[in-house]
Amino acid sequence: MNALEAWQTRNDAYLTAALAWLRLRLELQSQQLEARPSAVTTPAAPDSTGSQRWGLFRRFAASEPGAAIKPARQLPPPAVKPIDKARLEEATTALAGASEGEPPPALLLLSRQLGLSDFERDILLLCLGVELDTRVAGMCAFAQDDPGRPYPTFALAMALFDQPAWEALSPERPLRHWRLLEINQPGAQPLTTSALRADERIVSFVKGLNYIDDRLASLVSPLPQVAFEILPASQQGTVKTIVSTLTNALKPVGPILLFGRDRASKRQVAGAVAAYLGVHCYRLPVDALPSHVGELETLARLWQRDSLLLPLALYIDAHDVDKSPGPDGNLGRLTRFVVRTGGLVFVESRDGPAGFERALAVEVDKPTAAEQRAMWEITLGKDAGDNPARLAGQFNLNPDDIASIVAQARQSEGPTLFAERLWQHSLAVTRPSMDRLAEKIDAKATRDDIVLPEQEAALLRQIAAQVQVRAGVYDDWGFRTRMNRGLGISALFAGESGTGKTMAAEVLANTLKLDLYRIDLSAVVSKYIGETEKNLRQVFDAAEDGGAILFFVEADALFGKRSEVKDSHDR
Repeated sequence: MNALEAWQTRNDAYLTAALAWLRLRLELQSQQLEARPSAVTTPAAPDSTGSQRWGLFRRFAASEPGAAIKPARQLPPPAVKPIDKARLEEATTALAGASEGEPPPALLLLSRQLGLSDFERDILLLCLGVELDTRVAGMCAFAQDDPGRPYPTFALAMALFDQPAWEALSPERPLRHWRLLEINQPGAQPLTTSALRADERIVSFVKGLNYIDDRLASLVSPLPQVAFEILPASQQGTVKTIVSTLTNALKPVGPILLFGRDRASKRQVAGAVAAYLGVHCYRLPVDALPSHVGELETLARLWQRDSLLLPLALYIDAHDVDKSPGPDGNLGRLTRFVVRTGGLVFVESRDGPAGFERALAVEVDKPTAAEQRAMWEITLGKDAGDNPARLAGQFNLNPDDIASIVAQARQSEGPTLFAERLWQHSLAVTRPSMDRLAEKIDAKATRDDIVLPEQEAALLRQIAAQVQVRAGVYDDWGFRTRMNRGLGISALFAGESGTGKTMAAEVLANTLKLDLYRIDLSAVVSKYIGETEKNLRQVFDAAEDGGAILFFVEADALFGKRSEVKDSHDR
């Protein structure tokens, strides 16, 4: 028998003892009700002077046909079957014995995690008893002296258990705060006599079935755990920083904001942190957050409750969140939800910590060029050749993309060389999605098609050569460690219409075997403040993986001098 099976056996034994103890409590309450004096009072015998009450009774009795006045007879008290107090003490002792051991039974673990008092735990047990033992519902009706109430109530619990406390009814106390109970309070019925029902998730947990709440499961999806060892060194350092901060913090750490351009890298870091801490991570799209405040509060409570009952972490996908101010926007709902949600929470964002208070901001990027080159070498193995340097110098990829490209190149058939298939698959993976902002040009022109003076033709060859050898300059010669800007290559084509600027761009695209995109300025430039910058960022982000050349037509209408700032649009 493994540890889980042994715990399940102990948990079942505890529930058996707890339900037996509960039934005895209900039986005691029922007998105490039976022992009460009858609610129907027997008229007292007339006194020597005769009372008005007795006189009225005599006249009423005499009015009945054939009735004779008989002396009043005192009814005997109801028979009381005393409960065996020794049985109750024996059940209490058995329950205490079943409570021992680590980890404790599920109900005790829940009480410890959620902060329930003994009285609150007994109320929850009463509600669980109706679900787990069919006899308890009938006994509840007898214990309340009302056949119409075969359900638990707060009033019954206060009469049934020791040390009742009125504050157990408070919305701030665990039973209602954590939504452990559902209260059916129709109309003007008092809260104390309203029906109580244990939450389905809690019933399953106490029985030993621990799963994520189905109200949450429909909104989230599992985020795969990632082994720390398979991450590149740069991302391993990020994981160590996060774990060290979480484990050594003197007070709870706020949400962990993972910002950067590459979404896959951020998810891998979060998956590695979750695996290191031994928790299961789930992804929640920010668009799935409800807009209604009450629903948002309920969702936050349910997630926080599950994070205490399960080792959980939440990964909120807010990469493209709209940071416009206001509580009704995605950012407003996100911040409100994060503030009310405890536990380990990751927030994925494209930008930095602006708009997120008390967050641990960590920038995450793809592996460095040197790390990508090493990944290509390991993945390609004997087929490496000069492919790792050539591919790492042009494309910016993560480990999953590299593994997928190599697998596709090996599986694809055709007359093309293996190196060419690697290049084409890399180009397909990095091909940006810019349908709204750019137009893909079918580049057909080659060097033999364009007619240029020797000086301009030499410049065109130099541009292509600089692109092809920049990896050796930046990485092999070490210039990447000395500079963090200007790693891209920009070229300005100037001249009258029809002089071959577009054809020169096509020649470069064909020479470098890259896609060529013409940027539509009418789609990029916007009259709304901030929209132009947002569109430009989307363009450059989409092309940053290295598989495309951006061709801005009439660029002087978009890229002005730094000093030409006359209004917010110029800025």
